Amino acid sequence: MGPDGRCAACGAYQQPAAAPVAAAPAGYGYPPPPPAPMGLPVGGVDLRRGVRIAVMVLLSVCVLVALLHVAATGQQRSAVQDVISGGFMAMDREKINDADDFARSMTILQMLSMLVTGVLWVIWFRRMRLNAEVFAPGTHRFGSGWAVGAWITPVVNFWFPKQMANDIYRASSPAGPQSAPKGLLNAWWTVWLASMVVGGIGTSMYQSANSKIHASVGSDPGDALDTLSSSLAVSGLSELLSAAAAVLALLVVRQLSGMQEQRAMGGMPPMAPGMAPGMPYGAPAPAQGWAPAMPPAMPPMQPGGPVPPPYGAPYGPPPSAPPPQNPFGSGPAGY
Repeated sequence: MGPDGRCAACGAYQQPAAAPVAAAPAGYGYPPPPPAPMGLPVGGVDLRRGVRIAVMVLLSVCVLVALLHVAATGQQRSAVQDVISGGFMAMDREKINDADDFARSMTILQMLSMLVTGVLWVIWFRRMRLNAEVFAPGTHRFGSGWAVGAWITPVVNFWFPKQMANDIYRASSPAGPQSAPKGLLNAWWTVWLASMVVGGIGTSMYQSANSKIHASVGSDPGDALDTLSSSLAVSGLSELLSAAAAVLALLVVRQLSGMQEQRAMGGMPPMAPGMAPGMPYGAPAPAQGWAPAMPPAMPPMQPGGPVPPPYGAPYGPPPSAPPPQNPFGSGPAGY
């Protein structure tokens, strides 16, 4: 082989070696594309929060009004105790009238707040029942109409609403019907029933005390006043139980609504504000107005460097045509 690349025996030139192919640039560490959408809210599930928020606000108002009613009942009982201990001669009529006016105003306010709260509660409860039907159709013991009727039908309103709530909890549990967390629900229903029973006892005792007071005109009303004082104490206990039941009901609204949101999202907890798909665990949250990051631009090629072939092209340059051959097989070309 001569220095010019020509074979001394045949006069053929050596084929040029293929140019080396540049290595593909290393991958860039940009976030992967977001996964395919999954766990979107199922059709027919109403996840609007307006009614839920209104119910929670009104339940908070009911707690405040019940506590004020406890204070009013305490003032009434204090005035009655003054009469019992000092007799009618030591009775402070102004104190008694003020206590009665305060208790009367709190009773009216409590009735109004419970009426408005009850209407919104039934609307929210029926919405939860309709959502539960989407999650587990055909597994409920009562139709959706009973979500309203169960609360206003005498006698059965002591257990029908609880049975419906049990079915809703089982259908809405993201972990399955056997894992429905019903401890809070049971506590609320127990306290709610206790408040109604104790309130009924207090009302009965109050009416009995009033009857005794009117019947004891001209005689010693000591026994009637004792009954009146006891009835006010029982009524105060009933109001405390009502306040506790309202707090537990607020927690039930929050828990059940959260369960249905999680169930509608396919069992995944709702994404926290500021999080974005495709972010590695522990990465800082992006700023407001986040948009999916685009891959960084490839660095420019150095001048004079090898240019990689286009996609689909064979590696290396095409082979060049061989130079003219020596017809005599030896000697310089063109001899």
